[in-house]
Amino acid sequence: MAANDRDERQPAVTFGDVSGSAFSIGGSNNTNSVTHHHGGRDADGPGREELLEAVLDLRAALVRLPRSADRTALDAELDGAAADLEDAEDVRPGVLTRLRGALERWAPLVESVSAAAALGGLLGMLGG
Repeated sequence: MAANDRDERQPAVTFGDVSGSAFSIGGSNNTNSVTHHHGGRDADGPGREELLEAVLDLRAALVRLPRSADRTALDAELDGAAADLEDAEDVRPGVLTRLRGALERWAPLVESVSAAAALGGLLGMLGG
């Protein structure tokens, strides 16, 4: 890839597999790290309640950001995911995909929000 190709790309975030370790989102000289430890939880990772709490925490943290079309769209996406999680007994793979896509799509908006790092870490642990 030529240097010019890298310069023209939009900022992007890719979430890989993060298990039992720290997860960080950073940019613009901001880095936020969150480490998750799940005592007493089985090997399949965090549950629906923990993921719902992380979605609601990010939603609450967004209130401090300036209003914009992107923030409104992300708010709606998080509200929909929260409703899906509240109505389900288990975490559905579609919700994980939806949340991961939202964090990747609006990465520049949430890059300095530590709640986004927490949610991203959970998604990485769940493989979503």
